[in-house]
Amino acid sequence: MGRVKTIARRSFLIGSAAIAGGVAFGTYLYKREGENPLLAYLKPGETAITPYVKIDAQGITLITPRADVGQGAWSMQAHMIAEELDIDPATAILSSGPASAIYYNGVVGAEAMPIAATSDTILARTGRGAADVMGKLMGLHITGGSSTVPDMYDRLRMAGAVARETLIRAAMKQTGLPRNQLSTENGCVVLPDGLKIEYLDLAVAAADIKPVQDVTLRDPSQWRYLTKPQKRTDMVAKSTGTLTYGIDMVMDGMVYATTRTNPAIGGGIIGFDAEAAETMRGVRDVLPISGGIAVVADNTWRAFQAAQAVECDWGPSPYIGNTDEQFDAVANSMTDDHQDSRFKDEGDVMAALDGAKVIEAEYRIPYLAHAPLEPMSVVVKMTDTRLDIWTGTQIPRFVQANMAKLTGLDADNIHVHVIMSGGSFGRRLEDDYIAQAVEIAMQLPDTPIKMIWQREEDFTHDFPRPLAMARAKGAVKFGALDVFDLSIAAPSVAESSLARLGQPAIGPDVAIVAGAWDQPFAIPNYRVTGYRTPAMVPISSWRSVGASGNGFLHESFMDELCHVAGVDPLKERLRLCWHDPSRKVLEAVGEMSDWGSDLGPNRGRGLAFTLAFGVPVAEVVEVTSTDDGIRIDKVFVAADVGRVLDPVNFEAQVQGGVIFGLGHAMNCELTYQDGVAEQDNFHAYEGMRLYQTPQIIVRGLENGDKIRGIGEPAVPPAAPALANAIFAATGQRIRELPLSKSIDFV
Repeated sequence: MGRVKTIARRSFLIGSAAIAGGVAFGTYLYKREGENPLLAYLKPGETAITPYVKIDAQGITLITPRADVGQGAWSMQAHMIAEELDIDPATAILSSGPASAIYYNGVVGAEAMPIAATSDTILARTGRGAADVMGKLMGLHITGGSSTVPDMYDRLRMAGAVARETLIRAAMKQTGLPRNQLSTENGCVVLPDGLKIEYLDLAVAAADIKPVQDVTLRDPSQWRYLTKPQKRTDMVAKSTGTLTYGIDMVMDGMVYATTRTNPAIGGGIIGFDAEAAETMRGVRDVLPISGGIAVVADNTWRAFQAAQAVECDWGPSPYIGNTDEQFDAVANSMTDDHQDSRFKDEGDVMAALDGAKVIEAEYRIPYLAHAPLEPMSVVVKMTDTRLDIWTGTQIPRFVQANMAKLTGLDADNIHVHVIMSGGSFGRRLEDDYIAQAVEIAMQLPDTPIKMIWQREEDFTHDFPRPLAMARAKGAVKFGALDVFDLSIAAPSVAESSLARLGQPAIGPDVAIVAGAWDQPFAIPNYRVTGYRTPAMVPISSWRSVGASGNGFLHESFMDELCHVAGVDPLKERLRLCWHDPSRKVLEAVGEMSDWGSDLGPNRGRGLAFTLAFGVPVAEVVEVTSTDDGIRIDKVFVAADVGRVLDPVNFEAQVQGGVIFGLGHAMNCELTYQDGVAEQDNFHAYEGMRLYQTPQIIVRGLENGDKIRGIGEPAVPPAAPALANAIFAATGQRIRELPLSKSIDFV
């Protein structure tokens, strides 16, 4: 148990406002109370609102500002508030709230700093605090970096606790009873005689009470929802097909649009001939937009067909257009002139390599598409004074700011309505598709427009996970790892994506080496160097960002060195690992998989470990080498997030991350020819098939000192664990992804 003033060594001020018989509550970090963002949107008969909890005649609304892209973020946020408010989250109304600085993310910025998650030095704590402050000052309303739970855990629970205690204070005023004779249960204040007063009936009285700031959070032993298996609030709607995604929205008077832009990235359009398209059934308009054309029709299919009938004269791409040349550029950037970072430099690598038997290897990973199941879609409506946008987005404030620049409207008159996304994996950290829809709306004012990309447009105009290359040197001594020198070259995600958001990229890009430089192993001579490749095709964050590929680069070479040394890969990692939670996940996965036992002929186990987003994850993959190719049999995963708030969703996120990581490692890549992505649909970008999916056994540990997110950390170890298992089963060491370039899968 703890009080607000001691929860996170900060002061928390509680803001509230009430009209029309309602009351609402929210918490604000630091000593300056934030402006309530929802007051401006009140309609007649609605109550006043503060950021996280609203009570009115319709019921209880919980504001869940982190975007839900399929990972269960809205449900988890609702459960955190509901636990302290003492309501059943299934009975609440959920709202993402408007784009607002009050919903800033104070955790995600630390991922861009060269601060190892395992570090607790004064400098590390100061850096994380600075990231939090900057997040607030910038109003960084953003979802990403597996930060939803760590960022909102205290804030949302406290919002619920403040609301609960203020409602109890209202009941005290109404009944004359002291606090110690009142309790709460399922949205009611309970009196000593068992009578209950619903929260809804206390709203008017609570509106006149200063919110109770000195609140006590419930002891975990009293929790009804957190740490227990939860039923996600969206599960019934998803299972019955009644949940509304952007692609499902319908409005009166709506027209349907799609766009085509130059498939050669950045090439622009010289001109177009729309005569054939304009005469097609249902076509309303063919309009110019930046870099291409838009077709507006009476349904989406007709818009798709007409868009393909427009004859476009495209310009050439300004970027290095072919994959071989792109990899050459990466290789050529491994020079002192392009060195971006060297956050890990322990011992004396050069002296230790001198005279030693040096093991060298080169690894490659390709561009990868985000490829969410729901292609980019958005509904927009623009008038002379207002722009409304309905879409799934992870960056509502950036959308607001960028569309203000595009339209000339004041940002306060741009309303971003965040709805559920049918996947993202980082794609909805971009707003290019929104800008296209707004360009259409500027030419068709007062008309609701649903804009949907064709799948081919989605693939060929993605901002992919960057390609990368690693050159590794190592040496063993007395049967143990002695030198580990890893050089990684890649384009900068930060440089590319921040430029599109109108923000500068300052300093080294930690993503180039994330998941490699910050691993908790005490190798005597240990160095990780990042090299920044000059910008090529625009790139963006992809599920687990830099660690997504660096896990393969780091852990593949770790496995190679262990085999050269003649040591067991698990025992050697345990010997070298100095971080207790990481040791425990390694021990757990070894026990789960019966590591060291004989699997029989043509079978093998592979181990990989990655600490990413503060979460240590160890994975063991078991495979069988058949006459037709590799079959993946089982995967064992141990991960430590500090506290597992929902074991059901924890398991689902880990299993999903493993499937995501394995499927991409097996088959997926984006290659370019003349600046055009050659894979334009799922037939050419095939992940793991259902029949290939192995049994995945998951264990969640709780030894970490901080609560963490699990949406991304299971992805990085999957590829190297699979590659290491293939080596164990066949003796074939594969150093380039996708693995299907070198081996078949069944």
